[in-house]
Amino acid sequence: MQHLYYPYEDFLTDAKRLTKKIDRKFDAIIAIARGGLSLAQFLGEYYGLRAVYSINTIGYNDTKKLETVEIFNIPELNDVKKVLIVDDIVDSGDTLIEVLKILKKAYPNVTFKTASLFYKKSAKIAPDWYAKEAKEWIDFFWTEDLK
Repeated sequence: MQHLYYPYEDFLTDAKRLTKKIDRKFDAIIAIARGGLSLAQFLGEYYGLRAVYSINTIGYNDTKKLETVEIFNIPELNDVKKVLIVDDIVDSGDTLIEVLKILKKAYPNVTFKTASLFYKKSAKIAPDWYAKEAKEWIDFFWTEDLK
């Protein structure tokens, strides 16, 4: 499997690119943890939102995709109407599908939109906004630079 190193400088460029594509305001941002945490924090700062939450998922063990997606740490969204869900990559789409299913069931009156840094065209679902198409495995700086 080919790998592509994704440095901070590219992340910053792509985060700015996403802010130009996202054409609406949100009451809150939810990061799909852990990959979406950096992007959620940046977008929270950019949009002046303090309502930045996370939802935890486990869908991979290193580079091996697991059979099911485990989801936990669901945030309380009782006082919001519009939420942006962010992740680093929509790879198979399984994680995003499961997160949306759980959040829509828990909060049927909330509008959820999605954004990611990368998106694979083979995914079962596309984010509403993304910065780049992924064609190989992405080694993000937040994983690689501390090794």
